[in-house]
Amino acid sequence: MRERETNLLSIFMISLRLGLTSFGGPIAHLAFFRQEYVERRRWLKEKEYADLVALAQFIPGPASSQVGMGIGLLRGGLLGAFISFLGFTLPSVVVLMVFALALQSYGLTDAGWIQGLKVVAVAIVAQALIGMGRNLAPDRNRATIAVLTIIVLLVWQTVFSQVVLIAAAGAAGYILYKGKANESTTPMPVPLSKKTGAGFLAVFTGLLVILPLLRPVVNTWWFDMWDSFYRAGALVFGGGHVVLPLLEREVVPAGLVTADEFLAGYGMAQAVPGPLFTFASYLGTAASGIPGGIMATAAIFLPAFLLIAGVLPFWNTARQNRSMQGALYGINACVVGILAAAFYDPIFTSAVQSSIEAALAVLLFGLLVFWKAKPWVVVLTGALLGQLLL
Repeated sequence: MRERETNLLSIFMISLRLGLTSFGGPIAHLAFFRQEYVERRRWLKEKEYADLVALAQFIPGPASSQVGMGIGLLRGGLLGAFISFLGFTLPSVVVLMVFALALQSYGLTDAGWIQGLKVVAVAIVAQALIGMGRNLAPDRNRATIAVLTIIVLLVWQTVFSQVVLIAAAGAAGYILYKGKANESTTPMPVPLSKKTGAGFLAVFTGLLVILPLLRPVVNTWWFDMWDSFYRAGALVFGGGHVVLPLLEREVVPAGLVTADEFLAGYGMAQAVPGPLFTFASYLGTAASGIPGGIMATAAIFLPAFLLIAGVLPFWNTARQNRSMQGALYGINACVVGILAAAFYDPIFTSAVQSSIEAALAVLLFGLLVFWKAKPWVVVLTGALLGQLLL
């Protein structure tokens, strides 16, 4: 029992630290996760992490949060998944709820140290791209898939772009590597049976169908709010930015928040670490205080939890199939391309807008790659130099 409690505490403390320092959006979060869980802690192998990222990219919901939940699930079961989610999201939830209660801006989004942390994300993602590209796109075919993914995403950005590209890359990998994939894939230690996973998927689907049907019957503000945020979390592909227009249509016309309050909260959500889906915490709090913030947070993240717990047992079996391994070769190469495209926009374009910021990015990258500095040292260095220079 003591060992289990120690393990759960470790999951919480690591995810909390990531929640406090992971600036830069979902792609940057995945780079921070890789550095912590693959390189430093060695909780997962590179391929296991890549397969988990591929799964999170393919299902709806906040990809980085689902990867964190998946890692927590593998290490500590369902409670580990919840604790991992809690640690990673808690910092931004608290900040956004406090901001909503204050209902005023403190100019935090323009602070130099915030800009410095955005530049840190540039260095972290660049390092992750080099490592993942070397491991997941080592030959001409997979490198070609990665390059084509980058090109398509740079010129064709829609809600469904990533899903279409991942499916196409999987088909290409299946054709190119069918019968050739001979990598020995050890099973992930998923502590859930397929029967339990099917139960979670049934709950996910049932809520998605039943909540809208009951909405006219129940006809209460709280039920309407839960339905709105649950559907937003269940039906969005492409990460937090995609969920914003959907939430705007749900809360502004209904009078829950004004358009100005919505934009102010969005600005603050961009300035804090952690998942952008915690914008729901701000909206719920602005609409109905702390209880509303807690409810909105639970509603928008619940689909992600149900999906990762429901799909992972089946995914674990599928990834060991030789033919599926060929498809995963293509999918993982595609994920490298997705990360590279997102590295340019929005990470690089939003963080590096001057020669000073570019120089800072190079310095931080050098600290990571050549000086082998610890991530927290790089984060503090970026924040300090950002405050002094930017």
